[in-house]
Amino acid sequence: MSRILVIDDDKSIRNTLKDILEYENYKVDIAEDGVIGLELINKKNYNIIFCDIKMPKLDGIEVLEKVQELNIDTPIIMVSGHGNIDTAVESIKKGAFDFIEKPLDLNRILITIKNATEKTELITETKVLKKKVSKKYEMVGESPAISQIINMIEKVAPSNARVLITGENGTGKEVVAHWIHEKSERAKAPFIEVNCAAIPSELIESELFGHEKGAFTSAHKQRSGKFEQANGGTLFLDEIGDMSLSAQAKVLRALQENKISRVGSDKDIKVDVRIIAATNKNLKEEIKNKNFREDLFHRLSVIVIDVPSLNDRKGDIKLLADHFINQICKENGMPKTEITDKAIKELEKINWTGNIREFRNVIERMIILCSNKITDKDVKTYVNK
Repeated sequence: MSRILVIDDDKSIRNTLKDILEYENYKVDIAEDGVIGLELINKKNYNIIFCDIKMPKLDGIEVLEKVQELNIDTPIIMVSGHGNIDTAVESIKKGAFDFIEKPLDLNRILITIKNATEKTELITETKVLKKKVSKKYEMVGESPAISQIINMIEKVAPSNARVLITGENGTGKEVVAHWIHEKSERAKAPFIEVNCAAIPSELIESELFGHEKGAFTSAHKQRSGKFEQANGGTLFLDEIGDMSLSAQAKVLRALQENKISRVGSDKDIKVDVRIIAATNKNLKEEIKNKNFREDLFHRLSVIVIDVPSLNDRKGDIKLLADHFINQICKENGMPKTEITDKAIKELEKINWTGNIREFRNVIERMIILCSNKITDKDVKTYVNK
């Protein structure tokens, strides 16, 4: 059941709202001024707050500003008289959800509550989803190599510097990219990923820059590209070493001029995008072989982060095993599987050519095929060395 707070110095308004809302089966608290209202907000969680604008001690705008300082997402509905409509409109600009004019109208109140409740539910769903995404891309490890990467991310993330992430397949380059984005000023904006190796060379330009209707045979309608979709946020170009030279030239222009043009159009579109690129290739060798543009390499590699292989960080295997066991068991609604110290020792002996990706698959295989405990014998039986 939703809990609503009503802050108003007019006793009749307070009580009227309380009666109306309780009749609609809401739990209602009331406060006679902004100071008492803020005390209640600090003590309890509210789904919606009604707040009068003109009050002694602390007016409604001040209450609104202080609630925002507390990073509370509760929708605030301002209650305004005829003489302070301009102030009510200003409060919307400052973050209030809506305002209701006096005298109060029952239908208006209920519709506003419905809309505010839907907004709260959407915010909650978004937070849950973001938490799931964050856990999916969690960095696990205490080895010197991983600690160094985490420290570098903390320094690099707040800037707009372009980052080139290098490392073998399966080492977690995508995780590093997500961490940089989530710790940046762009965290609330889109994170758009493009796997350059998975897109045919003849389609990569359309994928990145979009196309106009009729630009080529299958272009039946206008389409925005990944650069436009990532506007204001981060564009992650995974396996950029596999990008065609013609697409590289266009990416270089986009980085130089902060604008792109769709395939089939000569119209420029301004974009504000932070680029994070990743590759498992040695780009300097690719430059020598004329497969990669040197000028693009220098544009992309303002900061270079080299992600170590699992073989270079075997001290993290116990932490990684515990992390993946918890994650996989939770995802599948299973009780947590135990793993013995001897099993960890066996895992540390293995040459992990597939890195973290292979390691996770092995852990999942053993959770499914073993009993409620993974032993050293299970590692020897189920892991292809």
